[in-house]
Amino acid sequence: MIVRSYQETYGLNTVITNCSNNYGPKQHDEKLIPTIIRKALAGESIPIYGDGKNIRDWLYVLDHCKGIDLVYHTGKEANVYNIGGRNERTNLQIVDAICTILDEKVPQEKSYKELITFVEDRAGHDRRYAIDATKIEGELGWLADEDFESGIFKTVEWYLEKYKKGLTC
Repeated sequence: MIVRSYQETYGLNTVITNCSNNYGPKQHDEKLIPTIIRKALAGESIPIYGDGKNIRDWLYVLDHCKGIDLVYHTGKEANVYNIGGRNERTNLQIVDAICTILDEKVPQEKSYKELITFVEDRAGHDRRYAIDATKIEGELGWLADEDFESGIFKTVEWYLEKYKKGLTC
C-alpha cells in the first residue's frame, strides 16, 4: 500500500511483486523445510502442525529471484505481478518428499517418516495459501525453472552439505 501511495502521489515508476512460499538453500533454520531436514538428521521428532493438510504453493528461491529481476526490467509501470511456483503441496507431502530423499541419501535402520509427529496447530493458521501467476506468465513469459521435485532435491542436498560442514547459518 505504501508503494502504491507513492506511485499515485508522486508519480514514481513502480512495480510490485507478491510471491508464494520460498524454499531453497540458505533459508532460515526455523522455517518448515530446514526444520524437517535438521530434525530428521538428528533423529528427533519432526513436528507437523495440526493434521498436516495445510496447503502452500512453493517457489524455489532462484526462480523467485529471476521473477523479480524480470519484473524490475520489463514489468509495466504501476502493475502488480504474482510470482508463484504452481507447486501446491500439503505439509504432509513436503515432509514425505524430504524423508524419501533422506531415506535414499542418508539411510537409517528405520525410515525418517517414523519421526513425524503431529503437534497442536497454531491459532489462526491459514489452511491454504496459493498465488495465481497467470499474469507474469502471460505478459512477461516467466515460468519457474524448478518443479517441486527438482527444487526440493537440490535443497536437501544443500542442507546435507551445510550440516556435514557443521555450519549453523
